[in-house]
Amino acid sequence: MAHDIKGFLKVKKQALSYRPVCERVKDYAPVFTLKSDKLNQEQGVRCMDCGTPFCHWGCPAGNFIPEWNELMAGGHWERAIELLEATNNLPEITGRICPALCEYACVLGINDDSVTIRENELGIIEHAFKKGFIKAIAPKERTGKKIAVVGSGPAGLSCAAQLNKAGHTVTVFEKDARPGGILRYGIPDFKLEKSILERRIKVWQEEGVEFKTSVDVGKDMAAQSLLKDFDAVCLAGGSRSPRDLKIEGRDVKGIYFAMDYLTQSNRRISGEKIPQDKLINATGKRVLVIGGGDTGADCVGTAHRQGASCVMQIEVLSRPPECRTKEMGWPKYPILFKTSSSHEEGGERHWAVLTKKFIGETGAVKKVSCVKLDFSEKDAKGCAIMKEVPGSQFEIEADLVILAIGFLHPEHQGLLTDLKVDFDGRGNVKTDTSYMTSVKNIFSAGDMRRGQSLVVWAISEGRRAAYSIDKYLMGSSELPLI
Repeated sequence: MAHDIKGFLKVKKQALSYRPVCERVKDYAPVFTLKSDKLNQEQGVRCMDCGTPFCHWGCPAGNFIPEWNELMAGGHWERAIELLEATNNLPEITGRICPALCEYACVLGINDDSVTIRENELGIIEHAFKKGFIKAIAPKERTGKKIAVVGSGPAGLSCAAQLNKAGHTVTVFEKDARPGGILRYGIPDFKLEKSILERRIKVWQEEGVEFKTSVDVGKDMAAQSLLKDFDAVCLAGGSRSPRDLKIEGRDVKGIYFAMDYLTQSNRRISGEKIPQDKLINATGKRVLVIGGGDTGADCVGTAHRQGASCVMQIEVLSRPPECRTKEMGWPKYPILFKTSSSHEEGGERHWAVLTKKFIGETGAVKKVSCVKLDFSEKDAKGCAIMKEVPGSQFEIEADLVILAIGFLHPEHQGLLTDLKVDFDGRGNVKTDTSYMTSVKNIFSAGDMRRGQSLVVWAISEGRRAAYSIDKYLMGSSELPLI
């Protein structure tokens, strides 16, 4: 269909369709169904072709959003995928799990429903795979430079793919049995089926990227060997040290970190056998998820599928507003109340709740003591003051507690301490503006460098680091800076 500059006046927003709750909680298949090409084109017409497209400003990857929307709407799918892949190495991933910062910066969103940018992105890449547009294109010449990328999450994968395009010989080291990092082990299959990841990794392997799995650099091989065997190294191991809740009763059994829970669930779904004494299983249990973010929501959805008797999620902060406030005006990304597909499947949610104590019986958690919070008072800077509400203490019955309260910084012991890289004030790997660490020839990107963040930021970081590495080795670079 032809692009219509007034399409946003004629076509209403139509989001993805989701499978019925009663059906999807019985399996780990994707919770949504893909749109047809026709419907994607109709939604692409809603893009206004703004004079100043703020969606660019909102997207860490710098996607050419109005351009590929117009191309898709007009049926120019091959050109659309060229533009999409020019800025994003993993659009099939961001098209599924990105919180779509771009949509909150969409000009149409000022007084109407924003354009379905993320879903349009997904429509383009899935059409491209379906039609065979995505082919392995190995570099015509090799530079003779060898680069090691440590970590195969979104930052490491994007960095490796870009450096390979530049003609360097790239080896990706991953301590787990299969590549993908958090994409494979941290995100449930019902949000990101792993065949999607395998499909892309296969293309990169055919293009010449080598993956060495089950290699924990700093343990299975000496960290210093990286400096001896490679011309440059990119550290992209993520932020894996979880934030703990060190309160009374923390030592009782039945309390786990969210990533341990999600990782084990993904391993089980892939067919891996978990020893009975190591099993974290919600079947028939009263599950409490502490932490109200996306990771907590993933734990809620996983607990539903494992057959928990009931699921509750608590958050220490107040319930966010459902609409923008003056403090979160357009085009800023607003902190709003969101209901994920996991929340739609059942369970309870409570806000402004502080966890005070874990209560065990015969060494296993049975209850959690909590108190309600009040954030109505402000300090001199206008920041909310957290106060416990007198007499509001209460208990939550729980047989399984999942801590989904974020991460502190990357794991220091082993690789990072062996390489003697400097850390910033938050414990992340410190780099200069060109992503180089305090050690010559060693770079860093993604959560390991910037702290826990979004997949789209990790992709952007990996690409920027690749540009810097290529320029450092060759004197100049034809890779895009973003």
